[in-house]
Amino acid sequence: MIETGTVILIDDDSDVLHSCAQSLELAGLRVETSERADAVVKWLGPDTNGIVVTDIRMPGLDGIALLRAVQTADRDLPVILMTGHGDVPLAVEAMRAGAYDFLEKPFDPAQLVLTVTHALEKRRLVQELRALQRPAGTASDPAAAIIGASTRIEALRRLIRSIGPRRVDVLITGETGAGKELVARTLHQTSDRASGPFVAINCGALPETLIGSELFGHEAGAFTGAQRRRIGRFEFAKGGTVFLDEIESMPLDSQVRLLRVLQERAIERVGSNVPVPVDVRVIAATKEDLLQKAERGGFREDLYYRLAVAPIAIPALRDRAEDIPILFEHFRHRYAARHAVDVGPIDPGLSSRLRTHRWPGNVRELQHAAERAVIGLDPLMDGGVDTPDPGSREGLSAQVDRFEKAVIEAALSETDGSVTDAHQRLGIGRKTLYEKMQRHGIDPARYRRQAL
Repeated sequence: MIETGTVILIDDDSDVLHSCAQSLELAGLRVETSERADAVVKWLGPDTNGIVVTDIRMPGLDGIALLRAVQTADRDLPVILMTGHGDVPLAVEAMRAGAYDFLEKPFDPAQLVLTVTHALEKRRLVQELRALQRPAGTASDPAAAIIGASTRIEALRRLIRSIGPRRVDVLITGETGAGKELVARTLHQTSDRASGPFVAINCGALPETLIGSELFGHEAGAFTGAQRRRIGRFEFAKGGTVFLDEIESMPLDSQVRLLRVLQERAIERVGSNVPVPVDVRVIAATKEDLLQKAERGGFREDLYYRLAVAPIAIPALRDRAEDIPILFEHFRHRYAARHAVDVGPIDPGLSSRLRTHRWPGNVRELQHAAERAVIGLDPLMDGGVDTPDPGSREGLSAQVDRFEKAVIEAALSETDGSVTDAHQRLGIGRKTLYEKMQRHGIDPARYRRQAL
């Protein structure tokens, strides 16, 4: 049996195998190694609690054949390919076929650790979502993943069960951290597209100059650097669902193209005039009032009405206070298992504080609070920011820097790593925040989690 969070590392070069395993173990990760893929392939499947990192060129079962075997057993099991320079095109094609990522040798050990850590987090979220669905039966009631006993959440589950099987596009609205992606994934699971891909796209994270290529693909020679045809996210999602998060961040010219795709169910790759049919369902999500934004000229009103055929509004956590202790217990026991600690009943005083807290970060903030409680910290300590100590022997500049870093990290933690939300919460410019993050060595990607 493969233990939780295990990196299954495969390479026929024993020196590379040992070096990569050592880098991962020094980062605190659990590693199982093998010089042959056929020795481990039988252990890989839906119950695998880990990820695969494999070389491409190996005797017997090579990395591409292993990827195909894994995709057949469980398409949500991340596979990271290690490749030599000459195999990069092959690795790129493998990513289009479902590989999580690839690393070109020689690679920086830090890059290996970062890629593996992100893949493990993705696998953990998939496994947790499946576990949440099992009590009510994954096939019969995926909406059981939406946790809560309030009338608002019961209504939300009913709406998901009603809309999920319908072949309509959906617009999800809700505050940051309310669980918009979870609702989108649950809609996907309740549809006849559940066996197809679920492709999540954060519109706010896509560079404006590349968004057309990312969404719709491009032809070779379409622009400088476009050496070969690229399949976009919409084509990749064939038979499944495209989730457009932070749709309010999409540039207006891209909104025009998206509207046409929704109307015609066909895309045109950048550099081509040939329409390519796409069989996808589109689910969009936003934290803003798109009609108000349309009145200000920042969003197309016709696109809003095309997306909002079936609107779903997720209630803020403060508006369903009776769900707070249920969610807190759910997360508390999850983190207790992760950190291998025992937890007793919640103190009545803490329970009262949880209910009266405003929860601006919604379920995601509650999730962080539960983990702090498990590791022995005050769950409502405002993200764990330490106040500078006037009596410290540290110089003023060092104390201010430490405090500033902690405040920025807390803001990123409560906004799921969104620089846009964080700079607005902190009341500083986006460029200023980027400069401060660079100075303090803060990577916003570390704070991105899926709210459950």
